[in-house]
Amino acid sequence: MLSETASLVFYTIAFVTIASAVMTVSLKNIFHSALFLILCLFSVAGIFILCEAEFLAGVQVLIYVGGIAMLMIFAVMLTRQLTSFNVKQLNEQKALGSLVAFCFLLIALGAASKTLSVKGGFPLAENPHISGNTTHMLGNLLLTDYVLPFELVSVLLVAALIGAVVLAKKDEE
Repeated sequence: MLSETASLVFYTIAFVTIASAVMTVSLKNIFHSALFLILCLFSVAGIFILCEAEFLAGVQVLIYVGGIAMLMIFAVMLTRQLTSFNVKQLNEQKALGSLVAFCFLLIALGAASKTLSVKGGFPLAENPHISGNTTHMLGNLLLTDYVLPFELVSVLLVAALIGAVVLAKKDEE
């Protein structure tokens, strides 16, 4: 069971995560949305730290905050048309978007209720604490068994960066 302090820290970080996620999708300014996305990703790293998954927290900060979010900000800054007042910032499919979001909510609540009804709650591992150096074990797995997916993700990120530069060049012309 978590102590009161740990629970308070968790609920605070969870609130920041949810609030920044809502701000990410609801703001009209795409640059501000990207900043709230960075805050959301940092908050998720905080939750990983509370779960004693320091490696995942570090990867979260390095890959998502350091890489993808910064790539988005540079793409926004390189694209002139996004800051133009002629660009329409609202989506006209609010009803369809709301319907799809409501369907996903129902599916998530159904899955959570089925999980909670089985044996009184979410299943937990018998021994949640892994003895030894988990960072070392994960590093070995990434560089042996999972080296191909690891390299494919890096190629995908480079392709996204090249695509952003190409789109920015087309906007300048």
